[in-house]
Amino acid sequence: MKVSDYIAKFLEAKKIDYVFELSGGMITNILDSLNQTTKINIISMHHEQSAAFAADAYGRITGKPGVALATSGPGATNLITGIGSCYFDSVPGIFITGQVNRHELKGEKQIRQLGFQETDIVSIAKPLTKKCYQIKDAKEIPLVFKEAFHIVSQDRPGPVLIDIPMDIQRAQIDSDPYKDATEIDFTKCKVNIDTQINNLINSIRVSKSPIIIVGRGVKASFASKELNEFLTKTKIPVVTSLLALDAISYNHPQRVGFIGSYGNRWANIAFGESDLIIAVGSRLDIRQTGADTVFFENREIYHVDCNENEISNRIKNCIPIVCDAKVFFSEFISISKNIEFEAKANWITYISNLKTKWPDTKELDCVGINPNKFIHLLSSCSHDSLSFLADVGSHQMWAAQSLEINTNQTFLTSGGMGAMGFALPAAIGACFALNKKPVVAIIGDGCMQINIQELQTIVRNKLPIKIVVLNNENLGMIRQFQDSYFESRYQSTCWGYSAPNFEFIALAYQIKAKTISNYDDAENAIKWMWNSENKDNPVLLQVMIDSKTNTYPKIAFGKPITEMEPHSKPTEMEGT
Repeated sequence: MKVSDYIAKFLEAKKIDYVFELSGGMITNILDSLNQTTKINIISMHHEQSAAFAADAYGRITGKPGVALATSGPGATNLITGIGSCYFDSVPGIFITGQVNRHELKGEKQIRQLGFQETDIVSIAKPLTKKCYQIKDAKEIPLVFKEAFHIVSQDRPGPVLIDIPMDIQRAQIDSDPYKDATEIDFTKCKVNIDTQINNLINSIRVSKSPIIIVGRGVKASFASKELNEFLTKTKIPVVTSLLALDAISYNHPQRVGFIGSYGNRWANIAFGESDLIIAVGSRLDIRQTGADTVFFENREIYHVDCNENEISNRIKNCIPIVCDAKVFFSEFISISKNIEFEAKANWITYISNLKTKWPDTKELDCVGINPNKFIHLLSSCSHDSLSFLADVGSHQMWAAQSLEINTNQTFLTSGGMGAMGFALPAAIGACFALNKKPVVAIIGDGCMQINIQELQTIVRNKLPIKIVVLNNENLGMIRQFQDSYFESRYQSTCWGYSAPNFEFIALAYQIKAKTISNYDDAENAIKWMWNSENKDNPVLLQVMIDSKTNTYPKIAFGKPITEMEPHSKPTEMEGT
């Protein structure tokens, strides 16, 4: 069997339904094999970064590795941002790059390049992957692919890169891809965390103001069901990080809100004033806790993470529970089955009063459309959407603060990498992962211009993606940063920056489009996106936001997480 045929059939045996790619000479063998020997859908994108983001979203939704292909040289290097997004946000991904023929590799020669487009992608990608392979012999292929599919999902998920010279793709191999895809059973070992859980049970019972913070680790382990069982059992209020907004439904009675640099003010206050923190699948990074980590050191913190190196990394003296989030919740429920937990009535009432005092829709004093009000309206009128995606910037934080996500909906965004240009191609991957059901992509004008070419991919594949462009005609989050620290010198955010009319661009791609500038028009515009004529088709809604609209609340850097702008002022420049 030809190696490229083996790879195609192995992917099919692993139940990979879609691969995302941009064609190039060094992957033509694999593309031809996928087309001729399998039923896998090949989704041709218009940039390799977009293919990587689409694979990223596919992996987040399904739990199966997203697969993206790229040719050697610029094709491979264009994957890097998407690979990094998978790595930092714990997403399984298989990235296959073509490479020049083995006799064209420079090897140990002290030259820059031998073959055309020869690039050492393995060395470049190694810091952003769980493992990188460069195939040197066709016989390596079966073991490499078996290992790769194990590694991507083992422990903390992440990406793997496999670089395959073109002459190896054409070589013959004597192995059965269908047998190879199923012959190894990678059963996870059971961890013993009984002592830590018994201690945690006692801590919960004596606590007066406990809180659980849920991070991406809960979503990566697909543990939302177990989380809900844990919450029902313990009656503890829950806050979420940016990447776990969809771990619990918006209307869950124990949901407090979104915490962090731009978190809901009431949620940050509750998080900061709790006497017991249970962090599950959250790194407790600077964007979640603020710069003042000393603020957290006089309370009990149980930190649950599958990577022991993440525990007590920034916030010291946490009580470690090293295991997968799903395992933790399941073991807790099992051990505490005969124990009753009392609701902390005073604490719950206090949080409810905070939420009433600091509503997200009244944080902004803005002209025109209030983005938080608009996001509430968008989500309340978009029950047919199976996923909301947000790009990176002010609109991302408005979405995180105000989206009303139901139990059947997911939320996707680029967290650790914070990659502008994520949402449009990721919406493509999400839409395919959800059997071409509708999804909503919330995108700022700056982000929209980075991968705007994927509008053609959406049109070609007839995807029902609802694109909402919040257009404030500048790079708003950085512009706000310049207001705080650079005396409102707007280089490259307003000065030297411009945005087109996205309605006109959408129409050029034959996508129906509208523009609104007044909140009074918002409800009808959103209903237009979902009417019987548009529901199963792509549409674009451009929402004009005043250029001076800020993103509040925002942690006053240098101060505790409970103190937020604009009511409190930062004492130091944020470093990240």
